[in-house]
Amino acid sequence: MHITWLGQTCVRLQTKNMDEDVTVIIDGYKPTTGEFPRSFSPQIALYSHGEDNTTTLSQEPFIISTSGECEIKGVMCYSYPCEDGQIFKINAENINLVHLGKITKKLDAEHLEKLGTPDILFIPVGDGPNYLSLNDVADMITTLGPRIVIPIAYQCDSEPKAGTLSEFIKVVGLKPEVTDKKFIIKKKDLPSDETKLMVLEKNY
Repeated sequence: MHITWLGQTCVRLQTKNMDEDVTVIIDGYKPTTGEFPRSFSPQIALYSHGEDNTTTLSQEPFIISTSGECEIKGVMCYSYPCEDGQIFKINAENINLVHLGKITKKLDAEHLEKLGTPDILFIPVGDGPNYLSLNDVADMITTLGPRIVIPIAYQCDSEPKAGTLSEFIKVVGLKPEVTDKKFIIKKKDLPSDETKLMVLEKNY
């Protein structure tokens, strides 16, 4: 599985099913500033805050912007409502991924039970009025207990007012294992006994 971060809460997953490429785009919203793709060609598009102000999609993908679930070409997607829109659980290549959208408050026990223990957690770390506080981010990571944490929504050219990556790292107390523009992972390579922090630089 190939994972890239495109800025804000936008993530691209590229996986395979029976030698067929499957692309999932999460939160492909147009930013007001900075660089961002003009269009996407995914098989699945997930939106945590509705379908307004989204980037153009081609190939007529399956879209989830409300509560529900789907299985497309071996990729299982679940969308759960919360106070701040939708949060997502995805299973592909036997890897469980959780994307917390644009939450501003910690999740309750019901949501935590639905999400389970993710292999990979995408969590917004931009702080301020638009995202979780960094202390809440640290609590959520501890509670969910993922094998890998990938921070999203930190400061970049398309979200210059968000908190910085260094502020998040200081609060959460995890040392980045990897810093790159693309993260490639297989089930067998997941860490087994502790949570690892993998940092993705904006890849656009």
